[in-house]
Amino acid sequence: MQQLDPSTQRQPVSTVFLAFLQLGLTSFGGPIAHLGYFREAFVVRRRWLDERAYADLVALCQFLPGPASSQVGIGVGLAKAGLPGAFAAWFAFTLPSAIALTVFGYGFVVFEEAIPKGILHGLKVVAVAVVAQAVWGMARSLCPDAPRITLSIIAAIGILAAPTPFTQVAMIVAGGVAGTIWLPAEPDTRSSSLDIRVGTRLAVSSLGLFLALLIGLPLLAAAHPSQTLALFDSFYRAGSLVFGGGHVVLPLLQAEVVPPGWVTNDAFLAGYGAAQAVPGPLFTFSAYLGTVMGNAPNGWLGAVICLLAIFAPSFLLVIGVLPFWDALRHWRPVQRALLGVNAAVVGLLLAALYNPVWTSGILSASDFALALGSFTLLVFWKVPPWLVVLLTAACGWGLEHLGAV
Repeated sequence: MQQLDPSTQRQPVSTVFLAFLQLGLTSFGGPIAHLGYFREAFVVRRRWLDERAYADLVALCQFLPGPASSQVGIGVGLAKAGLPGAFAAWFAFTLPSAIALTVFGYGFVVFEEAIPKGILHGLKVVAVAVVAQAVWGMARSLCPDAPRITLSIIAAIGILAAPTPFTQVAMIVAGGVAGTIWLPAEPDTRSSSLDIRVGTRLAVSSLGLFLALLIGLPLLAAAHPSQTLALFDSFYRAGSLVFGGGHVVLPLLQAEVVPPGWVTNDAFLAGYGAAQAVPGPLFTFSAYLGTVMGNAPNGWLGAVICLLAIFAPSFLLVIGVLPFWDALRHWRPVQRALLGVNAAVVGLLLAALYNPVWTSGILSASDFALALGSFTLLVFWKVPPWLVVLLTAACGWGLEHLGAV
């Protein structure tokens, strides 16, 4: 009897859900680590995709703005169980960390005054180490030469000079234009082996809806003042414009929620530090922000609104671009633009490392020493981020008692 190839078989939605729930409970380490977990689970162990199909899917999701690992999960779910499978994969992978960060948000709101200030300060210090690790790793892979390093530095200077959401978007666009003009790209001659069937009509409709929401939500929020609309608009825009995913969402979200007074800077950075201690996608940090909002909707309703808004662009873009991906990745201007965009993203994160992360977390020599130690554990000793978070928070508490904070 001939054995069926698992890579060509559809899977029940429940099977997809349980596979991703297991990953959502155990996938520590950020988006790059998540892609490794996904490969082990779906290429090596379950054989739902072959190596080439998985590589093509990862390439697509690196090309798109948004959380790359979550988008790969959406693509796998789409391939194995259609649109219900895509939603099941996202929901299961996102649920554990979203619940954990929502609970932490409630705890922060209720017990903020009772939580030792040293622990909260330790969470802000570990955010310095985590963002520095992200800058270090992304710069090594995305800025390996002088032109791209220069683009990233220019982007960082521009954002620090005018720290607004408009400047951040302008620097990303400028990076893409500069890349098209200035940077070379190697032709990609691989043949695509993605076995994801999405109709052209559905794809075009998804792209149309993505653009309509991106353009229409700010206009709608301006015409009909509503905190719910403003919240959805801000988080949808962040999810639409974050190239590089993960830690790169930090400056965009900070610019959206702190200046209007929705979330205090201390609450923002404490939550960002806590987000490093949970598995799953870092974009679930939005659930924490929705919970601790000063104005309604907040609490669990705010968490749900922020989560749906920040992940909605990922669904629309993955579904919308899949049918056209093979042609796009062979087009040299797109390749060069992507190189420039990635370099600008490094600059975006470098600017965030200084403001707000460094300026809020490093207030003394002991803070700098603690951040340096955390960075060493993360980068050179490869200690799991959740453990570094716990150690740094404990050290912050200890320094408070020693009178060093």
